[in-house]
Amino acid sequence: MTYCCGILVRDGLVMIADTRTNAGLDNVSTFRKLHVYSEPGERIMALASSGNLSLSQTVRSMLTEGVDNPDTGERETLMNAPTMFQAAQRIGRAIRTIQEVEGKALEEADVDHAVAFLFAGQIRGERLRLFMIYSAGNFIECTTDTPYLQIGEHKYGKPVLDRAISFDTDLDDGLKIGLISMDSTMRSNLAVGLPIDLLVIRRDNFNPEVNYRIEPGEPYFQDLRERWSTALRAAHIAIPRPPYRTLG
Repeated sequence: MTYCCGILVRDGLVMIADTRTNAGLDNVSTFRKLHVYSEPGERIMALASSGNLSLSQTVRSMLTEGVDNPDTGERETLMNAPTMFQAAQRIGRAIRTIQEVEGKALEEADVDHAVAFLFAGQIRGERLRLFMIYSAGNFIECTTDTPYLQIGEHKYGKPVLDRAISFDTDLDDGLKIGLISMDSTMRSNLAVGLPIDLLVIRRDNFNPEVNYRIEPGEPYFQDLRERWSTALRAAHIAIPRPPYRTLG
């Protein structure tokens, strides 16, 4: 299991992903799930994955090495996609290709072969965009009405985002709220854990503002976790007790 979220606000983008993978209770490993592709001054893109690790790695390799387009003769990669929308389409085609090749065998072996991706970034001349790409290769795009997308174990971190994130949220606050969402998920699901990879991209800036890994014991994240727990306890104490009593 994993948890990744992307937050798209007026000033930019936040991407957060954990690194824990499970193949049984006694086989827990760490793998990077958030990958950055950039050409300084021209484009910056990020791809976060959840689901079957071998398939997500294969999809990523296909997007890096390229897939020949029989109609155009072009070797298509993420780095030569003319638009973010066409890049998302290329990811979807890569997913469908690997599902056709590997999916049936994995299904017969009773191996879950679902994958999902968050894909975000900006190409010069375009706006900053965020997509969620499903296991079938179809995708949706983030909107100003709901300016975040999640993959993996999303239910525990979603209430925080629902209450606190809007399109006008400050970019640094978006990162802070995203980390609280990750903490909420980690506290409720042991299959999500440190280290955590962060990426912050400011709109129309093609270099990462933050590209950082939070390791166990990192001071800011530890302090954030403790402050959030304290704030929640203080909030519920401050709310009056329910007036409901059974009469008689």
